[in-house]
Amino acid sequence: MVTKNAILILDYGSQFTQLIARRVREAHVYCEIHPPTRSLEWIRAWNPRGIILSGGPNSVYDEGAPTVDRGIFELGVPVLGLCYGMYLLAEAAGAKVVPAGRREYGRAQLEVHGGRLFSSFDRGEKTTVWMSHGDRVEAVPPGFRLTASSENCPIAGIEHESRPLFAVQFHPEVAHTARGGEVINAFLFDVCGADADWTSAHFIDSEVTKVRDQVGPTARVICGLSGGVDSSVAAALVHRAVGDRLTCIFVDHGLLRLHEREQVERTFRRHLGIDLRVVDASDRFLTLLEGVSDPEQKRKIIGHTFIEVFEQAAKQVGDGVGFLVQGTLYPDVIESFSPRGGPSVTIKTHHNVGGLPERLPFKLIEPLRELFKDEVRAVGRDLGLPEEIVGRHPFPGPGLAIRILGEITSPALDTLRHADAIYLEEIRSAGLYDSIWQAFAVLLPIRSVGVMGDGRTYDQVVALRAVTSRDGMTADWFPFPPDVMAVMSNRIANEVRGVNRVVYDVSSKPPATIEWE
Repeated sequence: MVTKNAILILDYGSQFTQLIARRVREAHVYCEIHPPTRSLEWIRAWNPRGIILSGGPNSVYDEGAPTVDRGIFELGVPVLGLCYGMYLLAEAAGAKVVPAGRREYGRAQLEVHGGRLFSSFDRGEKTTVWMSHGDRVEAVPPGFRLTASSENCPIAGIEHESRPLFAVQFHPEVAHTARGGEVINAFLFDVCGADADWTSAHFIDSEVTKVRDQVGPTARVICGLSGGVDSSVAAALVHRAVGDRLTCIFVDHGLLRLHEREQVERTFRRHLGIDLRVVDASDRFLTLLEGVSDPEQKRKIIGHTFIEVFEQAAKQVGDGVGFLVQGTLYPDVIESFSPRGGPSVTIKTHHNVGGLPERLPFKLIEPLRELFKDEVRAVGRDLGLPEEIVGRHPFPGPGLAIRILGEITSPALDTLRHADAIYLEEIRSAGLYDSIWQAFAVLLPIRSVGVMGDGRTYDQVVALRAVTSRDGMTADWFPFPPDVMAVMSNRIANEVRGVNRVVYDVSSKPPATIEWE
């Protein structure tokens, strides 16, 4: 906790829970997501300004469905129930939750009848909202009044007549709810009386003090620097706290993009004056990856080797090293629990290969563990990091190894680096880089027939991928202008030796993932 001006979000398993937190943070109010298994005593000690009960996939009547301690509604703290959270609040207040006449997923027209959450709306006004439910509240609970309704959901909003208890059936946190931000802001500021004091400058001041207190006046700190946004901002923040007692270790595993190592050295050694140790372990990694095609096996080899190389480099830093910096973000933290407090399902091994092995004798510093990616970028800018670092697209820990489908070889890496560099260069030239969440080239394990110089070729195929997203959890493919795609394809086919065909990936996530492996 860095502020007591905080909103507590209890997660009942909604796919939109992270969006709730993002909307609250965007209003410059601090919040945290916790499982609903938190005890009433824990919540009272946490002392929230307000509590939001998220939606969820369950019916309140499902066996083992997550519940709520009804004492929450007696704390005097404002509570907002969203969808499933509305059922919990309404049921606790004496109403009955029943199956809806028909399940409702998607946009709906909401009619506003009044209430504090809708203070910026006219009575009787209609607005578009996003619904996702199969149950409904049968009648307005005793002591409550109706604040909103829709054609398929007669009770779509309620609030208590005298206590700060509110609920809505729709999801104000999603972009499809046209004026959802106004509903959330009304709860935060009009109801909870929260202060908009959660800013990057506030965070930096608070976190620098925290790191100094944690490290003390003499201990040294090391950081595994990847050159990505997260580790770069974490390193810059800790450097502000401890100065030249920070040493960054950059492991070049030979799977980086074109000129990536040089960019990291330029930024951190020359621009920021940080003690940077570069370890060239490319031959070691490529030898171990020889003949390996399975993506999970690639990740394991790279992850284990990274740790071994990092350990060896850390020992050479010298005596007095007591702490290790990691760029863990808030989504990594909250994805470690489910609504019932258990582990989340793993779809594939996480791309971040810089995890802390238990045997390393260092205490962990995670200065970004309370932040989302957009907040990390804002902190990085306030710390003075250049835009080429702060604004760069995400890059996976295993690097180009998971963008070469099949065996990793030096010629394949050279081909992919060249194609990827041309692709990103043209994206920047077209002024589209900042409109895209992530863009990269993939070398496919196939060859195709082509014609060059009136002769037959049988060369490799490069796939281009570009997506838009808010947080990487879902993504849509980016619609390039045809003339821009024509230039990209023409340059890659003409300038990258051994490539005669370029294709574009138009898959969204889901069903596909962003990376190909």
